[in-house]
Amino acid sequence: MPMIIVKATRGRTLDQKRELVRRITGDVVEVFKVAPELVSIEIVEGEPENWARGGILSVDRATATPTAPDPK
Repeated sequence: MPMIIVKATRGRTLDQKRELVRRITGDVVEVFKVAPELVSIEIVEGEPENWARGGILSVDRATATPTAPDPK
């Protein structure tokens, strides 16, 4: 039984989530050759202050200036 977890920041609409799970389910069914009823998907939403990339929190990304990598 395929189990997929999608992690994303909050803010997607219910229609967007419906479309996402429809597409993911379709692809898993096609590739894994399983019935749609066997595909389980969980959407885990987090707040932007709990996500970071490149050392910058998502809530700070719009105002952050890029930094050069440490030359070690």
